[in-house]
Amino acid sequence: MDLIARLGLSVPLIQAPMAGTSTPALAAAVSHAGGLGSIAVGTLSPDGARRDIAAVRAATGRAFNVNLFAHAPCEPDPAREAAWLDALRPAFAQFDARPPAALETIYPTFTGNAEMLAALVDTAPPAVSFHFGLPEPAAVSALKAAGCLLLASATSLAEARLAREAGIDAVVAQGWEAGGHRGVFDPDAPDGRLGTMALTRLLVAQSGLPVIAAGGIMDGGGIRAALDLGAVAAQLGTAFIACPESNADEAYRAALASNAAEHTTMVHAISGRPARCLANRFTALAETPGLPPVAPYPRAYHAGKALNAAAKAKGEGGFGAQWAGQGAPLSRALPAAELVALLAGELAASR
Repeated sequence: MDLIARLGLSVPLIQAPMAGTSTPALAAAVSHAGGLGSIAVGTLSPDGARRDIAAVRAATGRAFNVNLFAHAPCEPDPAREAAWLDALRPAFAQFDARPPAALETIYPTFTGNAEMLAALVDTAPPAVSFHFGLPEPAAVSALKAAGCLLLASATSLAEARLAREAGIDAVVAQGWEAGGHRGVFDPDAPDGRLGTMALTRLLVAQSGLPVIAAGGIMDGGGIRAALDLGAVAAQLGTAFIACPESNADEAYRAALASNAAEHTTMVHAISGRPARCLANRFTALAETPGLPPVAPYPRAYHAGKALNAAAKAKGEGGFGAQWAGQGAPLSRALPAAELVALLAGELAASR
């Protein structure tokens, strides 16, 4: 399968659908410029997903991607959650606030979500991608029948093989360098922490699927390296955070432009799952000795978002989920279409 031809891309790049920064405007701009723009709908209701898909379609006639979370449904753990909220209490107190009385599952999984599946089948986006796992066979069949190309993140060969067996069309090889949430299917299992280069080459050689390289890729030279490893495209997320079309707030943009970009770190404390973030006050809090186990994902995110809101209300922007990969110091603040054109030029010059 020629994924690039099927999607009509003139540049072999995908804008990663990073929840919190992805917007329909950003996705449409990337797609219109020849790449594959993406929107994250895993945090949205089915009606919200329909709205954002319609917004992308209104702005471009080109292909785009819709991303969802396919993690195992979360089981509340009252004792663990209470301990985690109690541990965060001093941080909230700095901003004259209190943690939530109890945590909620603020982001539903796509697994078993009949209403979200119906929304996707009805709107039939050209590409649909999954993070944290894979949907049920019935969902795969329904989306394929609707004409959707299916992508899934994998951090290991075992996960990539599961994706192939499930009928996924192409796999996103997410290296340890990548910003945002680590896409491991089971966060409690050992993680080999393979880097983008090793993982991409491994999946090209042994997964049996077209491979999209992701993690630390910020320029045309990085895209060329991924293609030379046998990938059909590269996925870039951090590269697009500084675009004016992204939803990153001013504190996030300032941190990305500072030396914090040189010190990204993998943290569980913000959401309950490992995710690579710019060094900020939340990552420092995560290193406090004696912290209890973090509440499970996504219920921990309820607390993390509440703490960020309390801090921002007092003028402190360092508690946000400022996701970024290890290539963050190479970030360039350009409109998305200009950045895609620059990346295409760098890629051409690297031959």
